[in-house]
Order: sequence, then C-alpha cells, then structure tokens
Amino acid sequence: MSTTNKGELDALLAVKRQEAAVKFTDEKKQTYAEGISSVAASGVLENALNVNSKAPNFTLKNASGKSVSLYEELKNGPVVVTWYRGGWCPYCNITLHYLQEKLPKFQKAGATLIALTPELPDNSLSTAEKNSLKFSVLSDVGNVVGKEYGVVYSLTNEVAAMYEAGFGLSKVNGDDSNELPLAATYVIDTDAIIQYAFLDADYTERAEVSEILTALEKLK
Repeated sequence: MSTTNKGELDALLAVKRQEAAVKFTDEKKQTYAEGISSVAASGVLENALNVNSKAPNFTLKNASGKSVSLYEELKNGPVVVTWYRGGWCPYCNITLHYLQEKLPKFQKAGATLIALTPELPDNSLSTAEKNSLKFSVLSDVGNVVGKEYGVVYSLTNEVAAMYEAGFGLSKVNGDDSNELPLAATYVIDTDAIIQYAFLDADYTERAEVSEILTALEKLK
C-alpha cells in the first residue's frame, strides 16, 4: 500500500469522494468498494514493480502520434511515470490537471513527466486537450506496458458492467478485456532503476507531488 501523506492533491480528491458519497446509491457504493477490495486481494500490489526494480523500456505514441521512449528520455534526466485509467475518470482528470499545474516544479528538478493510459489515442488526445497538458500522454493500448510493470488488474463483473453502461469502456480502450492499470506512479533514475513507487488498490488515492519531488531531490 501507499505511504502517502495527505496533501494538496488529496484535498482536491477528497471533495470528489464526498460528492460521490452523496450522489451514489448504497448499492453503487458497495459495488465500487467490492471492486477496490478485489484489486487489493488480486496480488497486483505485491507483484507490481517496486523500488529498486529495473524499469523496462517502452516506446509509445503520444497524443499527437509522436513516439516517446522511456530510455531516450532518461538520457536527459530522471523520469516520473504515472498511469491514469482514462479521461472518463474524474479522479484522473483532477490529478492530471494538478500535475500540469506543478509541471514547472518537475522541470526545475530536472525530471520529465510521462502519463500512460489504456485509452485509444483519439481519446487520450481529447483528455490531453481538455486538461491543457504540456507533458507526454502516451496510449498503452491493451495495457502492454502496464502488464510489464505489473500494474494491471481485472475489474469485477459488476464494475465492468457499470462502466460499460456508463461510458462504454470497451469502446474507449478498443478492447473488451475489462482490464485497467492501478493509478501507479514511479520515479525512475537515469540508470532506469525505480527509486519511488506509489501503488494503491483504491483508484481515488494518488501520489502526492510533494512525495515525488522529495524522491527526485534525493537523486541529486
């Protein structure tokens, strides 16, 4: 599990959690809670790459079709890799918007920020535009890279059915696997070694920028 200190980002996410608590039926809340318990019980948190693991290289296309390679970016300094579930996820949008606000701090620390999503490129482009993102948003269609990092899990049938009815998950991702990545974040040093890992079964929890910056500071 994560060791996040509750900070600025969590305060923003807490507002969304409260809205959901008021808006959702008890049945919906239970379905989502069971979904989170299923992720925790799946072993994904134990099997995901963690601190001191070697980060596998990947090359994926960004929202405008340009290829971005992790190891090429590492030649310029450390890289922060973060996953988001999709532009349909309000917690993801809050986090992406916040990361964009804090982007100058990452740049000042000499780091590159990269976000990965299983969304098809057209959808990741619309997410990038909607949040005015100036960092790379890469489409990991089929969660190929996510699986190499061990951060992918299967939704429960109940949650999958709700997502399909709500916004058409299979159309957004271009497959009907009903798999999503954890909202994981890694700080990867120039030797491609993971120096910080945020892993949590609860998709409403995210890595705090202050923690990421602390990890980057230690690399200097």
